[in-house]
Amino acid sequence: MLPPPRTYAVWLAVIRIYTGIFWLSHGIPKLLNPQFFGASGMMAGMLHEATGHGHGPYNDFLIHVVLPNAGVFSHLVAWGETLTGVSLLLGLFTRAGGVVGVFLPLNYFMMKGSYGDITAIGSLDIAAAALSFIHVVLPTGLIAGLDAVLPGSRATRPVAGERGH
Repeated sequence: MLPPPRTYAVWLAVIRIYTGIFWLSHGIPKLLNPQFFGASGMMAGMLHEATGHGHGPYNDFLIHVVLPNAGVFSHLVAWGETLTGVSLLLGLFTRAGGVVGVFLPLNYFMMKGSYGDITAIGSLDIAAAALSFIHVVLPTGLIAGLDAVLPGSRATRPVAGERGH
């Protein structure tokens, strides 16, 4: 016999909270490190290294758009990771947080040029995207999350398979 839907919802909330902590653990250190930002910052260094051996349209995008604007993109990365973590930790606008949580690591994956290597499927970038994707497709913010109090929330409607009180 399967557990009741609420049991699954609680475990999904645990996964959501963990995913939020994961993103905060990556974003906050970047925000607190002034050496991460700017045209000669750590992110710009990672971009120079990645674009030196890359090829194709994504590499061209990095060279012609991201590198010249490394200062702006470094702030977008740091704030994107941090706000994704806040969103998922609080369960507020969880699906939007999940979308950003998928978008960021897929860009990191593409930047590294790993997509041609079958072993790259086990990378941290792909794992982070998969973990974040759960929150795009499932309403994980409805249990122990602020999504439950938003207008139009499905939290006030009965879950399929549950009996009324």
